[in-house]
Amino acid sequence: MHLLLIEDDALLGDGVQAGLQAHGFSVAWVTRAADADAALDSTAFDLVVLDLGLPDQDGLSLLARWRRLGRDEPVLVLTARDGVEHRVTGLNAGADDYLVKPFDLDELVARLHALMRRAAGRAAPVIEYGGLRFEPAAQRLWLHGEAVTLPRRERALLQALLQSRGQVLTPVQLADRVYGWTDGVESNALAVHIHNLRRKLGDALIDTVRGEGYRLGTPP
Repeated sequence: MHLLLIEDDALLGDGVQAGLQAHGFSVAWVTRAADADAALDSTAFDLVVLDLGLPDQDGLSLLARWRRLGRDEPVLVLTARDGVEHRVTGLNAGADDYLVKPFDLDELVARLHALMRRAAGRAAPVIEYGGLRFEPAAQRLWLHGEAVTLPRRERALLQALLQSRGQVLTPVQLADRVYGWTDGVESNALAVHIHNLRRKLGDALIDTVRGEGYRLGTPP
């Protein structure tokens, strides 16, 4: 999952980014509302985590503007404003969830996975595709009932394809979900990961759409 984190506190932002990456998220972190606008204009994100106390614009005003413009990315508000009236105002402004600081990272991760399930129109915490069963929250995979261990980036690539079944994802979209913004990406790295997934899970699992990108193929 490719996530945009908007948090101006350097220490907290660094910790949340590292924690979410350890749970399999690809995280782009910005500290200002203007940078968040630019990120959303240039890149597709699955989720947004939004702090309200930004230096250049109040987070609620930013969120309300996004919703007026038709932006529908799931947004979790992460803030120190803990009053009931603050939560009500945030939800009415367009937030999909609201978490008060200080918070537990495991709870944040669980809430983000719940948001993704709702956005994808599914309630079950496990994604099934033929003989594949993938549990995003725990980053666990089974093939025909047997546990399969994959490196982090192969899991991220598989998860992106499973959550976008029926859609063609471009190499840029996949690279965003696998590497995020900060990691250097060698030109053939994505092709190597796809080759490895086909070898481990079945040659027909990933279709190459010439000139466009990749999509899920035949279920194993």
